Order: sequence, then C-alpha cells, then structure tokens
Amino acid sequence: MRWTFFLILALAGAGALLYLWPVPQKDFAAMAVNVDPNVTASLINFRQTHPLKSIENHGETWHYVVDGHGDETILFLHGMTGAYDIWWQQMEALAPAYRVISVTYPPVDTLKGLSDGVIAVMDAEGVQQVNVVGTSLGGYLTQYLLATHPQRFKRAVFANTFPPNDYYKQKNATLIRLLPLLPSWLVMQSFRRNIQQSIYPASGYSELVLAYLLEQTYGRMSKAQVAARAKAVLEDFSPPDPEALGVPVLIIEANNDPLVPAELRAQLKETYPSANIHTLSGVGHFPYLNAPDDYTAILRAFLAK
Repeated sequence: MRWTFFLILALAGAGALLYLWPVPQKDFAAMAVNVDPNVTASLINFRQTHPLKSIENHGETWHYVVDGHGDETILFLHGMTGAYDIWWQQMEALAPAYRVISVTYPPVDTLKGLSDGVIAVMDAEGVQQVNVVGTSLGGYLTQYLLATHPQRFKRAVFANTFPPNDYYKQKNATLIRLLPLLPSWLVMQSFRRNIQQSIYPASGYSELVLAYLLEQTYGRMSKAQVAARAKAVLEDFSPPDPEALGVPVLIIEANNDPLVPAELRAQLKETYPSANIHTLSGVGHFPYLNAPDDYTAILRAFLAK
C-alpha cells in the first residue's frame, strides 16, 4: 500500500511537472537566421525606437504604439497570431502622411471587450475618427466595431478575414473550449506545427512570416491570449451595412489563404456587396508581411479616394 501511495504521488508530480513545463523562449533574431538581414534590422530598430504606450481598460492592460503626424489616423488591428509590430512595414511607410496606431490585444475573450479596449485607446490618443485596417480576427473585430461604433470610422479594410459564420463553430468549438485546460507548451507546439506545415508554404515560403510567427509561439504570446482570441472568433453579431453608414470598405483577400477557406471569402463578399475587392495571388494569410510593398500600395490607393 505504501509503495502504491508513493507511486501515485510520483505520477501525480510527474504529471504536474509535465503540465507546467515552460514554453521555450526565443526572440526574433534567433528565429530570423534565414531572413534578409536588412528586414531583421528594420523590425528590431522599429521595436527599439517605438516605445510601447499603455492604458488600463476593465482590468486589462492594452499596449500600443503611435507614430506619424498626419491629419488622418490609421488604426491597425492584428489577427489571432500577432502583436502591434506585425504592421511595422506599413506603419513606417505610411507614417509620413498619416498618424498610425497599432495595438496588441490582452487576453480579452469577447468582441465587446476588445471593442471597448480599442475605443479606449482611441480616446486616450484624442482620436475621434480613424481609418481602420483589420486582418483575420482583426478584420472580424473591425466589422463588429463598424456595427457598434460606426461614427468612429471613416474607412474600413476587412483583410484576410470572414463574416459572422457557423463554419468555425462547427470546426473548432470543442477545441477552443479545451484550450484553457491544455498545457501552454502543447498549445504553442500545435501553433508551430500549423505555421510550418500550412502558413509558411502558403506564404511562398517566406522566411519573415515563419520567423515572426514562430517568435510569437516562443514566449511573445501567452496561452491566455490565444484562448481569448479564439473564443472571440466564435461570437456572432449582426454585420453592419457600410453603404448605409457611408463608410467605404475594402476587402483584401488571398486566393490561397490557408486559414480562410474559399466559402468564407465568398460569404464575406456577399455580406458586403458595396465593398471594393482586391484579390492577391499566392501570398497566403499574412501578405502585409511577405508582400509589404504591394500591400501598402493597395492601402494608399484606397485611403486616397
């Protein structure tokens, strides 16, 4: 009996140790050995020269950066895997003509909570109205913001994203409910596998896409953030009518997006029939990283109208 008791204790301890095993920490420089050194230096310099600002909203700390001095403001909203600086190439290119703001989502798991945080950042910076560029989850959040705070937005970009739908609920609801229970190392390991097997090839084997996203899974993004963002993706809401609101909309999509299937890309265009459409070829889910010049040119043209 004593040996059985000690064995159970040992197994329980080993299980706890396995569950609590820390996520390995690796920074961008360690991930970027195959990235153009000029691009690596550019991102590192951006991080060093753009100190994070922060505000508290409903008990969560929102981090963001601000640059530029233009009369109009562009607000950038990243997707599930990302942070404020995933947009650094667009921000640096557009800062001479616009004020630019980019946020990192804390572990907030509702669209209303994310929306409240975004509006709080705008209020903290004294910005009444912005041009908003949202991708993936950020594009979904952009639709929600337009539905709930239309007066705060001048133009909107829904990029590599989807409308309210049942597809992700049917496919991922069980996994997303289990996410908070899984060990952090396992969650991040699963993300890395998806990045390497799906997202990286679709990007045209962009070393920048690979390095940036892997860095997120090596300590830059927490399991709590992942679980919260995944839960928010499953929320439903009534989509806005941009034409009735007088808000021009641009949809940017990729014809080989591995995370937004063709049926959801079609639904998005059906949901917003007045939107301008720009379809990129062979660039995957993160074209602002691996096709930055083309992507920025598309934004410039839309914002100049």
